[in-house]
Parts: sequence; structure tokens; C-alpha cells
Amino acid sequence: MLQLPGYCIRTFSRYSNCLRHSRGLASMSDVTAGKRAAAVAAVNEWIKDKQTVGIGSGSTIVFAVERIAERVKNEGLCLKCVPTSFQARQLILDHGLGLVSLEEYPELDVAIDGADELDPKLCAIKGGGGCLTQEKIVAAAAKSFVVIADNSKESSYLCEKWKKGIPIEVIPLSYKSVKLRLEKRYGGCAELRLAKCKAGPVITDNGNLILDYQLPLELERDWSKVSCELIQIPGIVETGLFTDMVSKAYIGSPNGSVKIIQ
Repeated sequence: MLQLPGYCIRTFSRYSNCLRHSRGLASMSDVTAGKRAAAVAAVNEWIKDKQTVGIGSGSTIVFAVERIAERVKNEGLCLKCVPTSFQARQLILDHGLGLVSLEEYPELDVAIDGADELDPKLCAIKGGGGCLTQEKIVAAAAKSFVVIADNSKESSYLCEKWKKGIPIEVIPLSYKSVKLRLEKRYGGCAELRLAKCKAGPVITDNGNLILDYQLPLELERDWSKVSCELIQIPGIVETGLFTDMVSKAYIGSPNGSVKIIQ
């Protein structure tokens, strides 16, 4: 009799773990549905024949590339694609799309990319995947820059949901001096981003390091001004603040609906 309650408790614990796991899978499925819906809507509206297209980086862009590849196959589109990272380059090649460089095509028709967070003014935080500098270069080279994201990335103000800090790419030599300067001037905390599958820091595609900078919380900031001030600090290559750049944003929901911000 004494063993039965213990058994029941263990069984309930296993059931609870399974329930939490299934809820996690459902949540993940919802996020995936939102990403796919946003990506498909953006590609359907923006991608046209004979364009040069900037291909962003991250998990959401995978669905955009899949849709682009479908349209190329079904409609015979002729596209030239410029990658923003090693990952983007592999996606382009794996889907049989035309790979070109920004050196060959310095002006693009459109660039499509994801975001870690987006506010109603179309200010975005990017760089969670460490590709912020090349992403910003490609976005700036495009006539139109389109952001795609699931609705968990939409916020009322920047840093409301994205709690990891603003990604800042820095020259390796400068990371400690930049960290100290940021914290003395603005407060907050700047942490060197460490790798998960190797010892030591994350190394960007450009051979640099990343500081994740958590500013003191303020609901209202002039993010364009913040970005301009940060980029003036010697050692900072680029920031993950994308201000005055986004032409249109597509925010996907789990039910497949898409909200457009412009």
C-alpha cells in the first residue's frame, strides 16, 4: 500500500512532463506556422522576375527561400540572390537559386530578412544569429527592405520582449574597451557573447566578436540617435539596431493570418 502512492506520484510526474513537452511542441508549431505565413506573404508580393534579391539569415528566412524556390520552379522566374551570411549562401545553393555577390550587383531590388524584435515604428533589433553587419549592408543596398517574423517578435517598444540586449559587432582588440565605454556612458551591461558548441566567444562571419548590450529600460528612446552614437565609438563595427530602413513588415500568426506594418 505504501508503494502505490509513490507509483502514482511518479506516473503523474511523467504525465506532467509529457504534457509540458506536448505543449512545447504545440507552441513551436504555432511559431513555425507564423514564420511560414509571413514569409509566403512577403515573397508572393515582392518577388518578381529578373530581380536581384538580398537573402537574409535566421530561421524565418528558410521559409522565404523555400517559397522563392517554389516560384522559380513553377513560374520560371530568373533571380539573382545575394547572401547575408554563410547560412544564407548555403540556403541559396541548396535550393538551386542563382548566387551572386554584392560586388557584382551593388544595388538590389529587394532584400528580405527576419528580425528579433520589431516595434510599431518599424525599428528592429537584429543580430541574434550574429550576422548583423552583412545583413545591414545588404539591406542598405536594396531599394526595398522587407522584414518577416512571427507575432512573438512584434512589440510595443524595442527591448520589451527581446531581453538579450542589442547585438554590437566589435573588433576583437576593442571588446573590453568598448564594453567599459558603453557601461560608463549609458549604463546597463554589455556582455561578450559566448559560443554554445565551442569554447570561447562567438566569431562572426567577418572574424569579429559580439557584445550583447542591455541598456537601462526606457519606454521611449530615439533609436536612430542611439544607433548613430554607438557607431561612433572606436572598435564598434555595426549595431543590431535597424532604424529608418524597413519598408514593410509581415507579421505571421499561428492561424495563418498576416499583419502588415508599413
